[in-house]
Amino acid sequence: MTSKKSLYRAVRLILILALVAILFSPFVIVHAGERGVLMQFGKVQQRVLGEGLHFIIPLVNTVKNLSVRVQKHEISAEASSKDLQEVFTDVALNWHIIPEEANAIFQQVGDETAVVERIINPAVEEVIKAVIAEYTAEEIITKREEVKAGVDETLTTRLISYHIQVDDISLVHVHFSQRFSDAVEAKQIAEQEAKKAGFVVLRALKEAEAKVNLARGEAEAQRLLRSTLTPEILDKQAIDKWDGKLPLVVGKGGIKLLDLSQFVKKSDN
Repeated sequence: MTSKKSLYRAVRLILILALVAILFSPFVIVHAGERGVLMQFGKVQQRVLGEGLHFIIPLVNTVKNLSVRVQKHEISAEASSKDLQEVFTDVALNWHIIPEEANAIFQQVGDETAVVERIINPAVEEVIKAVIAEYTAEEIITKREEVKAGVDETLTTRLISYHIQVDDISLVHVHFSQRFSDAVEAKQIAEQEAKKAGFVVLRALKEAEAKVNLARGEAEAQRLLRSTLTPEILDKQAIDKWDGKLPLVVGKGGIKLLDLSQFVKKSDN
């Protein structure tokens, strides 16, 4: 019985010592991808602890670890274009806390959650509204890279003052109100119909022009044919096709051969 009590006391003592060692440990570990914010009686110190094992004074010093890894944050923002069209944008932002300034951001803002809620979300919404307002709805589509560059530059400048570095920003999905989308679709349909009608008119004009040119060609051919049909040519053509029998004409003077040159003269007159 005595041995059991002794064992129980020993175990309890070990647990108490372990708890005291944990609570009053003179060492702190800063993990990879983190920075330690050193505080003395709750006051943030200038020194920022890097990765690894660090000695601190128990009860006097405390350490808050902050991640300085690149973090991804997505947010939806609404804005109005230069021509007063509603624009809805899904933004994907990659960002990280500037390692050397981890103490300042913790002192001024707080941990990562506070940074997102108090700084990043309002900044993204305000920047999107400011940049989108400089472009018409059509320009937002045709100049998307320019819009993205404007958002990137403005947001980077804004967040750097809060000790946050922007690594990349993407306008994942930009869309407009249903009314505007319907109007764009109707415009595209009208433009296609206009192009189709223009093609039909152009084809008709080309066909009419071809017919006119054909008629002119035929008329010129007839004119040239008439100008070249001399009595000698007609006689030669008649001789070439003659089967050896001369046509006879019965008149007052009796029976005589048909003279083709008379028809040529009449036709020229």
